[in-house]
Amino acid sequence: MAWFSKKPRIAVDTEQQAEPRPSRMEGLWSKCENCDEIIYRQELEKHWMVCPHCDHHHPWPARSRLATLLDPDSFEEFDKELEPQDPLGFSDSKKYKDRLKSTRKSLEENDAFISGVGRIMGHQVSVGAFVFEFMGGSMGSVVGEKVTRVFERAHELKCSALIFSASGGARMQEGIFSLMQMAKTSAAIARFRTGNKPYISVLLHPTTGGVAASFSWLGDVILAEPKALIGFAGPRVIEQTIRQKLPEGFQRSEFLLEHGMIDNIINRKDLRAKLGQILGLLG
Repeated sequence: MAWFSKKPRIAVDTEQQAEPRPSRMEGLWSKCENCDEIIYRQELEKHWMVCPHCDHHHPWPARSRLATLLDPDSFEEFDKELEPQDPLGFSDSKKYKDRLKSTRKSLEENDAFISGVGRIMGHQVSVGAFVFEFMGGSMGSVVGEKVTRVFERAHELKCSALIFSASGGARMQEGIFSLMQMAKTSAAIARFRTGNKPYISVLLHPTTGGVAASFSWLGDVILAEPKALIGFAGPRVIEQTIRQKLPEGFQRSEFLLEHGMIDNIINRKDLRAKLGQILGLLG
């Protein structure tokens, strides 16, 4: 009688083995894109997505921004039902309507802008924020309409207007319909100003193209986050056009503050207090 016997080998499913197993540590850590430090994700979120080592401002989701900066339970969202259409039947590497459908499903947002009414330190404000993750925060017909309604609602309620901009500019898939939003939103600001209430524009990284060329630059008070890229065309396009080397830090918020294009640069952790102060003085 044998002292031992071999057990039959278990067949291994090579296809199943090839699939990577999800790590329990996945999503727990983030690497700072500025100083390369590894940061515990919860620690980064606790600091409003600002690196505790180098003070670099990482992208901050629009809903988290509004929930943190506005008074607790004061935000009431409007116009959530508005959805972009495909007026041109546009198609590049993918049909525009299919791109919209997949982006809506992944982000659970109808478009690249969130609008509503809330309060900051007790001061009522009509507020809007770009969702940059939605097609680069590009401005199509629905985004332009929602931005316009921010100012119309502020005019009706006789309160201040506040917009957080982060956008790549006009949405090319909507062509001239997108470009028309520049004039539409600017006209809404002109009507809003008859009520003698302030419009505070906060420029985030990046704010470019048609958004920068219209309502974002028309604020009564223009604030920006540190090292944000702000401008109409990108530095590479400008260099190729004028055939000159641009100055160091060109189109960053520090350069714009030095040349009088914005009013102040505010660290994210100080932004709520600064907005409350401005609204108390001007609102």
